[in-house]
Amino acid sequence: MKKISISQMPNHIGETVKLGAWVANKRSSGKIAFLQLRDGSGFVQGVIVKEEVSEELFTTAKGLTQESSIYVTGVVKEDTRSSFGCELAIDGIEVIHIAQDYPITPKEHGIEFLMDNRHLWLRSRKQHAVMKIRNEVIRATYEFFNNNGFTKIDPPILTGSSPEGTSELFHTKYFDEDAYLSQSGQLYLEAAAMALGKVFSFGPTFRAEKSKTRRHLIEFWMMEPEMAFVEHAESLEVQEQYVSYIVQSVLKNCKIELERLGRDISKLENIQAPFPRITYDDAIKFLHEKGFTDIEWGDDFGAPHETAIAENYDKPVFIIHYPVGIKPFYMQPHPERDDVVLCADLIAPEGYGEIIGGSERIYDHELLLQRIKEHNLDEKAYAWYLDLTKQGAVPHSGFGLGLERTVAWISGSEHVRECIPFPRLLNRLYP
Repeated sequence: MKKISISQMPNHIGETVKLGAWVANKRSSGKIAFLQLRDGSGFVQGVIVKEEVSEELFTTAKGLTQESSIYVTGVVKEDTRSSFGCELAIDGIEVIHIAQDYPITPKEHGIEFLMDNRHLWLRSRKQHAVMKIRNEVIRATYEFFNNNGFTKIDPPILTGSSPEGTSELFHTKYFDEDAYLSQSGQLYLEAAAMALGKVFSFGPTFRAEKSKTRRHLIEFWMMEPEMAFVEHAESLEVQEQYVSYIVQSVLKNCKIELERLGRDISKLENIQAPFPRITYDDAIKFLHEKGFTDIEWGDDFGAPHETAIAENYDKPVFIIHYPVGIKPFYMQPHPERDDVVLCADLIAPEGYGEIIGGSERIYDHELLLQRIKEHNLDEKAYAWYLDLTKQGAVPHSGFGLGLERTVAWISGSEHVRECIPFPRLLNRLYP
């Protein structure tokens, strides 16, 4: 008898198979028992007809508790009523372990209770679907960059300096030196781009922001490409092609998960490059016309501002050319204006806010040194980065995509805390 996973069942219609599974839920009509089974690869219904099995087997099935682990055998049958397309007619059960008092029952639970039990909450259908979508975004990311000639580089997590200053970094001692948990691998990736041309990284980053919004995590994952000989406009094209690619990959490969989450896929089907572009100047004018009197030229956008701008479009929208004063030191100035830089934030539709921040990077040594001084950064700590502008400097650009915000948007999740397996929030380090 062949042991398979639930995800493989549609390929074995009419065959007798064996599954290792957990009992996600069960119900019984007296003559028929229905077991909702899961094994990590998917969910399926198992059916046990009392008249067709031994009394001992039926009694065993009725005695199973939520999240008990079992081996089951049975015939895979087509089920057109199910989005999965099949069910299992069970004729054998081997109990591995009977779970005791599983805390997350089918009833409603408060979010703090669920977060305290995150190690178990991950087993639920919704959380399973979100994690599958997260995995598909990661898989498609590697595929996109590998197919487009990028080399993966792994920047350090412990650093002696920061791309954006050290005010929001976690400090630690590195023997007798100060060190910080990385908020971005960008500077190291710029060095790698000078060696390999086009590079990308994917890894954890840390922000010591005391924020409790639905868009913020203390520890999150970022995709960061850097590209030599690529200017700002070219970088925007890479960004919109990349985002389009991952959205279409999720639509293709996560249909069941999107359906389980109740996601309106018509809004995702429209996500195809190119994306609209508006300047920061025009965004400020638009917000004033919409009655936002709390923002002036030179201010950064908050969540309500980004949402109002995004509502004007049915695709992600680039806001380009932000003021120098609200962006990091390394961004290339606009060639025709000294008050804005060649940068862009990509704002997702449906109120999910910024998912990408990127820019062309400064490659003139004197200007970069000036910017470092203006930001009161330690010149010695950035000596190696400055060295890049003295050894064959070229125009180059890059960006960073926040994985959890992107997954939240694509999956339709309300909060980024559901888009990472074990979220780190302002007041949460457990489990």
